[in-house]
Amino acid sequence: MTDAPDPSSLPYRPCVGVMLFNRDGRVFVARRIDMVSEAWQMPQGGIDPGEDPAEAAFRELGEEIGTRAAEIMAATEDWLDYDLPVELIGKLWRGRYRGQRQKWFAMRFLGADRDIDIETEKPEFCEWKWVEPPELPGLIVPFKRDLYAELVKRFAHLADEARRG
Repeated sequence: MTDAPDPSSLPYRPCVGVMLFNRDGRVFVARRIDMVSEAWQMPQGGIDPGEDPAEAAFRELGEEIGTRAAEIMAATEDWLDYDLPVELIGKLWRGRYRGQRQKWFAMRFLGADRDIDIETEKPEFCEWKWVEPPELPGLIVPFKRDLYAELVKRFAHLADEARRG
C-alpha cells in the first residue's frame, strides 16, 4: 500500500514561464542547482494569489536571474501543462500538485550578459547559457520535453524579431 495520492485527484500548479531571447536570437537556459543530472530550463515559477501572469513572469526573472530587463514579444493564448512523473508527486510542492499549468511569455532581453546574476537570494541555478531555440527540448528533463518542443514551435520564429530588436 502506498501513501502517494492519486495524481488525477490533484490540481495543476498555476505558473508562468519565459522564453527569453537575446539580441542574437538565442534563448536563455540555466542548469538547476538541485538536480543530479544536467537539467536545464528556462525561467519559470508559480503565480502568487491575485498576481497577473505577466507580473509573475517579470517577478520570476528578477528572482531567478537577477534582472527584469526585458519586454514581452508574445504570450501563449492558452495554458500549457505537464504532469510530474509519479515518483516526484508528493515530493515537490508539498504534494499538492500533479504538475504545472503554465502561461508562457516570449520576451526580448534588453540588458547585457553582465546584468544576469543567478546568485540570487534563493539561487535555483548553478550556470547559464544562450542556446538556439531548436536545442531546448534536448536540454530539458524528459517529462518536460513535449512542452518545450511545443514552445519552440510557437515561439522560435520570434528569434528573427529579437535580432532586429
